[in-house]
Amino acid sequence: MEYISTRGNVGKLGFIDAFMMGLGDDGGLLVPREIPVVSAEKMEEWQHLSYQELVLAIFSLYTNGEIPQQDLKDLVYASYGTFRDPHITPVRKLKDDLYLLELFHGPTFAFKDIALQFMGQLYTYVATKQGKKIHILGATSGDTGASAIEGVKGKEGIKICILHPHGKVSKVQELQMTTVQDDNVLNLSVDGNFDDCQRMIKELFADLDFKATHHLAAINSINFVRIMAQTVYYFYAYFQVVKETGAKQVNFSVPTGNFGDIFAGYLAKRMGLPVGKLILATNENNILERFIQEGVYMPGEFVATYSPSMDIQVASNFERYLYYVLGEDAAEIRKRMEQFKSEGKIVIDGEALAKVQTEFGAYSVQGKECLETITRYESSNGYLLDPHSACGVAAADGFTGNQEITISLATAHPAKFNEAIALCGIEQPFPEEISALFEKPQRQTRVDGTLPSVVKELVAFYTG
Repeated sequence: MEYISTRGNVGKLGFIDAFMMGLGDDGGLLVPREIPVVSAEKMEEWQHLSYQELVLAIFSLYTNGEIPQQDLKDLVYASYGTFRDPHITPVRKLKDDLYLLELFHGPTFAFKDIALQFMGQLYTYVATKQGKKIHILGATSGDTGASAIEGVKGKEGIKICILHPHGKVSKVQELQMTTVQDDNVLNLSVDGNFDDCQRMIKELFADLDFKATHHLAAINSINFVRIMAQTVYYFYAYFQVVKETGAKQVNFSVPTGNFGDIFAGYLAKRMGLPVGKLILATNENNILERFIQEGVYMPGEFVATYSPSMDIQVASNFERYLYYVLGEDAAEIRKRMEQFKSEGKIVIDGEALAKVQTEFGAYSVQGKECLETITRYESSNGYLLDPHSACGVAAADGFTGNQEITISLATAHPAKFNEAIALCGIEQPFPEEISALFEKPQRQTRVDGTLPSVVKELVAFYTG
């Protein structure tokens, strides 16, 4: 397995080098040269594996044997040893044609733990084996930051800085990041929105001198290992539902803003998983819905919503999908991304748009419908959804054109977003780990939304 860039000027990277590069040095996103296809016989074998065993089976298709098997096994079992459910990502039945994939049983109660606990272990492994300094730099709309910090806090040879938009994450998300007191952790609270934070991260990774001088490593979903790790739970969920229902094919409804989680589902489908539609659930920031319905990718006005982790206009992983839609043509991707930079939009039509609409559905969940979904399922099923998971369920319920079983992704524990839950008139008990956060001191640095201000803090942190 080799890794190449969507823009064509980086290629023939091994797994570890691709992991460490994060964003392609040409500004593109790294993808496998060929997506591995799993045979029907292998799929039958995989149905009987535990989650950790399935992780090892899928990772072996991508890691090139660069990590000795026992070392990889140790990394995987250490990564998922802190999860609160023995199934790691259990599936719950909500009704006959709708299942919920719970992805919030990790240490920070969010789906990001599933990939980032492994990435934290892998960064630690590389730092130890190669004697490298690793300075992780990332942006978060809420959950990535806490998960990434949890994975590497206090680790020798690693420093981590996370940018989050000031006042635009939930209080619990903020506390999970900023109550960590380890000296290898820096939280920058940035005046602006997530897109501003993400843009600065990409600019810093694109500055190859800065990247090399300060040993930058990526934790966001620009890093392909994030996508690889998230692919596993699509297979695992499918196997659980098939055992119960005998279904031959399922749909997935995925709340998304950065296109990473749903791209993992697309990758699983390309690998051979029998997926019908990937239903993209958005909120008022619905640039991705418009792309799927009309073929127009153009950021609109940012809107703060009840599901803040989805409040994103420019989706990091969109370029990966565009690469496949346009026939893996790197020259065309370079042209389209330059067009996006100059004109602020990308338009596709004809066969390319028809292909998108065959693979994806889309449904935008407005604030009122999000809260109504939370209230309805709590009342009728006794199940409390967080606002992001509610968007996924609402999209599954509202999407027309499928009569098949749908698995909707529950991306976070409702205690992380009590602001929305309280608006529904629901009082919820907090897990002990979350309640304890409110008694801890916070440590964060507020900066204006300019790159020089961020760079000043980064240089002081990384060289201090």
